[in-house]
Amino acid sequence: MSARPTVNVYSASEDKIAGTVPLPAVFTSPIRNDIVQFVHTNMAKNSRQAYAVNRLSGMKHSAESWGTGRAVARIPRVSASGTSAGAMGAFGNQCRNGRMFAPTKTFRRWHRRINLHQKRFA
Repeated sequence: MSARPTVNVYSASEDKIAGTVPLPAVFTSPIRNDIVQFVHTNMAKNSRQAYAVNRLSGMKHSAESWGTGRAVARIPRVSASGTSAGAMGAFGNQCRNGRMFAPTKTFRRWHRRINLHQKRFA
């Protein structure tokens, strides 16, 4: 193992070199790109804000299924007459104006804890 490289220490009052000291060992260690990327991506997650859709979105119709025997899918259908909304599918995630599949929740895990040693290493 060779000696650590030295660095110059400058005087605070003059523009002269006051002495030399060996470079701290932390500056000679190799950079671990995998740890730097891990810490960077997980720290970026700590500035996110929670978002979600309204829990009632897509479920605000008075609809019920027509059952079998009508040659249509068994999805609930809007009970409206004299309008284009009549017989329109409702509630399902595959329906127009229906709710989304697995609506987003605010209690998702938005933030990540990173080990202090890893943050210092990166």
